Amino acid sequence: MEDFYDIKSSTIDSQAVRLFGIFDGHGGSRAAEYLKENLFENLLKHPKFMTDTKLAIRETYQKTDADFLDAEKNTLRDDGSTASTAVLVGNHLYVANVGDSRAVISKAGKAIQLSDDHKPNRSDERKRIESAGGVVMWAGTWRVGGVLAMSRAFGNRLLKQFVVAEPEIQEKVVDEEFELLVLASDGLWDVVANEDAVTLADWKRIQRLQLGS
Repeated sequence: MEDFYDIKSSTIDSQAVRLFGIFDGHGGSRAAEYLKENLFENLLKHPKFMTDTKLAIRETYQKTDADFLDAEKNTLRDDGSTASTAVLVGNHLYVANVGDSRAVISKAGKAIQLSDDHKPNRSDERKRIESAGGVVMWAGTWRVGGVLAMSRAFGNRLLKQFVVAEPEIQEKVVDEEFELLVLASDGLWDVVANEDAVTLADWKRIQRLQLGS
């Protein structure tokens, strides 16, 4: 397995901060491990983390990618990783995604997907890749350059011109209808529908509440 996850909790300026992330490595585990060790640490240090959280997330994703590539420049490895993260600042939830891991919430009993998988055959992603001089081709599945089955990732130095670490970010207010959040890699989403995932997670949540009562 090349997957890692990270959970952090803090209080900044009397505001509760919670960070959750899943990192699905490919071609090796080093990129995913690097994200676990550094991504949230870098984010919490960003000078605008509390005042402009979306900007801080975007800049931290890209800086961490650049730092990883620099750290690996003298190695023969060229692994990469997805990142799907959820940052809760007070009652504001920021979900950021690079790659084909996914974030889904349950709100008032309804599954709502908060991230779009970065697949090479997604029309806007294919256009971006081809505009940069890349090629999307079929090789068992749609792949960038016939190699990588996702269109955005950390690492992947040899494809970096096309496979960027620019996150897509969604913001939601957590209110009384918000029930739960599921972060998972494509290992789950390839076989489990969004609705089934939140139903299972909610069932487990209710079980824990009953056992605790």
